[in-house]
Amino acid sequence: MKAVRLESIENLFVREVAKPAPGPGDLLVRVEACGICGSDRHFLHGEFPTSPPVTLGHEFSGIVETVGAEVTGFRPGMRVTVDPNISCGRCPACQDGLVNHCRNWKALGLALDGGFAEYTVVPEGQAVELPLSLHPEHGAFCEPLACCLHAVDLAGIKAGDSVVVLGGGVIGLLTLQLARLAGATRVILSTRQAVRRELAMELGATDTVDPSAADPVQVIAGPDGLVPGGVDVVMECAGVPDTVRQSLKLAKRRGTVMIVGVMPQGQTIEIEPCDIMMRELRIQGSFINPFVHRRAAALITSGAIEVGRLVSQRIGLDQVPEVIGRDPLPGEVKVMVIP
Repeated sequence: MKAVRLESIENLFVREVAKPAPGPGDLLVRVEACGICGSDRHFLHGEFPTSPPVTLGHEFSGIVETVGAEVTGFRPGMRVTVDPNISCGRCPACQDGLVNHCRNWKALGLALDGGFAEYTVVPEGQAVELPLSLHPEHGAFCEPLACCLHAVDLAGIKAGDSVVVLGGGVIGLLTLQLARLAGATRVILSTRQAVRRELAMELGATDTVDPSAADPVQVIAGPDGLVPGGVDVVMECAGVPDTVRQSLKLAKRRGTVMIVGVMPQGQTIEIEPCDIMMRELRIQGSFINPFVHRRAAALITSGAIEVGRLVSQRIGLDQVPEVIGRDPLPGEVKVMVIP
């Protein structure tokens, strides 16, 4: 079968590999759709720890082909979404319920073979059933939505809040929708790309800002801005230094700044601790998706979150190395791989 293999840093190839066999507690899944994530580019360039050689792809759904002898909750023919993040259940973090901080954390598509392949093996505990009536591409959005859901949970967005989302990629557009569902009455999205701003308005944003046309801090939080003095919650979803700097200036006094976007390890920005102290800002990080994958699947299955319009391109496995190896194209939101 075909698989997209990260053989070493900067070396990503399509290879013919043996079809995997499930262990006693595993499912063999025929991959129907797998999204390309911005993190996959970080993995390629060595900006986030991976364990090559490995098959990349951590946002996927598919059909159960066969099950191991000890599997009790699934049977061939079921459609599943997969939580790629595997915790040990034994370390102190896991025992405290902090499974996303597991000392022995590993993930499909990083340390274990993932979804950029025709077939992949999934531990039973990582699978969540989806209805066969659901479009398989929609199932591939469960993983990124789960990451956004965890961030929104941590942010504590409540009815009547004002929220700024920095970044109009898939994480920003999913977070925007979750903020509205959480009850935020003002949701402002900032992104340079007009196509993404238009889509954001259609998905529920109350306002959008072009940061290349004017200073978003003044446009949003300035004396004559959309929300003078700043907003209750800032969701930084771009993962670039400029938006992280902006996020600290966009939050109101006692506001919350959520760092959701992924920046390369080792990259830093300057901050003003006195300003953070005097305004009593809460700065919170959000890492992956502990205990929320099933909720994300329920949101997508119910239609409460729009994901179909976020697919900007569909490609086969042979095109994956080229797409991951380049920067996102203008207007690109989610590239979906159909093995």
